[in-house]
Amino acid sequence: QVQLVESGGGLVQPGGSLTLSCTISGLAYSPYAVGWFRQVPGHEREFAATIRWSYGTTYYGKFANNRFTISRDVDKNTVFLQMTGLNPEDTAIYYCALRSSENPGGLPVAPRSYNYWGQGTQVTVSS
Repeated sequence: QVQLVESGGGLVQPGGSLTLSCTISGLAYSPYAVGWFRQVPGHEREFAATIRWSYGTTYYGKFANNRFTISRDVDKNTVFLQMTGLNPEDTAIYYCALRSSENPGGLPVAPRSYNYWGQGTQVTVSS
């Protein structure tokens, strides 16, 4: 079965950086895209970034643009989210998600466009 396991979350001071990892297993073929989302309790899941697996093409959500960088290591089946300039508003549970088949509309940004999810990793930005 397909599994996504996030790691790298934790406590960081405002202005700091953190890199999240998402390791994928159980998929018999390359995914179409892998994305990162975040969610604060009581709020909807928010799109951060996505990467097309085969070409490395990326797309970012508004809050992530110019601060976050998504990348992947094809050999290790791992996707990374490098986060810089973190502020308390970035505190959330961060999830990685995978879309297995091609998306007609291009790189997917809606949570419903992804069919596999990790369990999430907590990121807390606080002094």
